Amino acid sequence: MPAEPWGFLHHARVEFRKRPIAERLRDWRAVLQPPLTETARTQAARCMDCGVPFCHAGCPLGNLIPEWNEYVARGEWHRALESLHATNNFPEFTGWLCPAPCEPACVLAINAAPVSIKQVELAIIEHAWARDWVHPCPSPIRTGRQVAVVGSGPAGLAAAQQLARAGHDVHVFERDDRIGGLLRYGIPDFKLEKRVVDRRLGQLAAEGVRFRPGVDAGTDVSGEWLRARYDAVVLAVGALRPRELDLPGRELAGIHQAMDYLPQANRVEAGDLRAPAIDAHGCHVVIIGGGDTAADCLGTANRQGAVEVRKLDHNPRPPELRDEDTNPWPQWPRVHRVSPAHEEGVVEDWSREVVAFAGDERGHVRQVRTAVVERRFDARGHRWFHVVRDSEEDLPAELVLLAAGFVGPDAAPLLDQLGVQLDPRTGTVLVDDGWETTAPGVYSCGDAQRGASLVVWAIAEGRACAAHVDHALSGRGVLPDPVAPSSRPL
Repeated sequence: MPAEPWGFLHHARVEFRKRPIAERLRDWRAVLQPPLTETARTQAARCMDCGVPFCHAGCPLGNLIPEWNEYVARGEWHRALESLHATNNFPEFTGWLCPAPCEPACVLAINAAPVSIKQVELAIIEHAWARDWVHPCPSPIRTGRQVAVVGSGPAGLAAAQQLARAGHDVHVFERDDRIGGLLRYGIPDFKLEKRVVDRRLGQLAAEGVRFRPGVDAGTDVSGEWLRARYDAVVLAVGALRPRELDLPGRELAGIHQAMDYLPQANRVEAGDLRAPAIDAHGCHVVIIGGGDTAADCLGTANRQGAVEVRKLDHNPRPPELRDEDTNPWPQWPRVHRVSPAHEEGVVEDWSREVVAFAGDERGHVRQVRTAVVERRFDARGHRWFHVVRDSEEDLPAELVLLAAGFVGPDAAPLLDQLGVQLDPRTGTVLVDDGWETTAPGVYSCGDAQRGASLVVWAIAEGRACAAHVDHALSGRGVLPDPVAPSSRPL
């Protein structure tokens, strides 16, 4: 019997607390605030403990959501933490960053507001860190096997922690000067403060994971050296090769890829730079793209003092409510979403794309020429965009940020040296059902083989990949069977 069987009738859904816009635009501290203890308990009490918990299907990690909701509702925080950590190595990463696909899959979402699962998750782990309940879990055994993990984003870190806990010696190689991958330099501090990453890295180090930052695998060390030195290699190099726009004027100064722009702001906040080389201060900014990376650019540009930020998306504006006929529950709702960054100021242009850039006599961008487009589909269902005649409009722009997506890993030398094949269609690393690439003993997980995706998928794949590597190395498989992705059984 749930702690409060009718809690979903007694308590309304409460959204995340957010710092006031005028306040948060003056600094880089986190916008969202962890829920208060009592708020978390009442929100957890809304869980119906369904006979068939569809929230499990919505979560790539298969988190035991009804179980830890029940523990929180009862005030049993230690048990909630154990349940949360049973499937998720880094619930603070998902608590701060994940768009929570579990929530629209909640049964309450059929005709009411779903349980605020993400808030409860974040409340559990922040409650635990505040009380020093999160401790290292070093393995009591040593296998003598050595594993190289290349890349230190959430997939690489999850794989490294799992393999270290299985008793293997794990070395994590990262080409940047600090560990963390996209968590460190791709996600702004106002979404994820780096102290959150650092405290978890301290736990991994205490469990025996050895970090090697500033080492570019494929250049500083070769793929052949990794194969000879380690019993297994896990590629978690991400998918950071950006989609390029081959348009007139692309060579103009002031047009930058998003991932050339975002890390500089993080480095300023870390104290590495006095000022960013790419700065939105005093600029009309145009962001091309509509995903999370575009929203990160938006929040960063507003904090730097942009005059105006305009975001272009060639897709039509999504509806405010889901279409129950074509997009029914428990599917992820295809609706218009507003992130905290959007609340801080943006002009959204939908069904519009760039056709050219224009600059001044010094070769710096000054205008973006756009046109209205109509989305169409061919007989095979493939999407394409038709430019509407006489719909051109010139927009002022002193800074243009390209956030049009990613097209695969940008670690070509390493992949070539290892003999790893890529999917010719997606540009991502090919793996089999055991996460092994076409090169024996070399595995891959996360965005490198999936394509740019969510932090929750990265953690899930890192855990699943680690289980297969452990089984291949030891033959006994001491790690728990991964609950996701289910398409890759042990």
